[in-house]
Amino acid sequence: MSYPTHLFVGGLVAMGFDATGKYLLTVSHSGRGVFSSATWERVARDPALAYPTDGKVLGIGPIEGQVVGVMERDESRDRIELQSPDGKHHLIGESDGITIT
Repeated sequence: MSYPTHLFVGGLVAMGFDATGKYLLTVSHSGRGVFSSATWERVARDPALAYPTDGKVLGIGPIEGQVVGVMERDESRDRIELQSPDGKHHLIGESDGITIT
């Protein structure tokens, strides 16, 4: 896979990795998505709205039932940055999606 990579997540609200670092959970104004951190392919999608509460969101798909800590965008923070748990990837989340380097 070539870098940088861009994940199109329109209306991104929040993002965070599961405890293993294998999956990235995204929250948008159109629901939740889960991406594999090995391939950056989307592996699950749920259109039901589920905004973060106290910086946490319930996982779906392969991380269903897990509570995932997330970084949130809001009116004071339009851009969020996150490092993958293994330190290999730097993620920048903005309203139109996530750039991975």
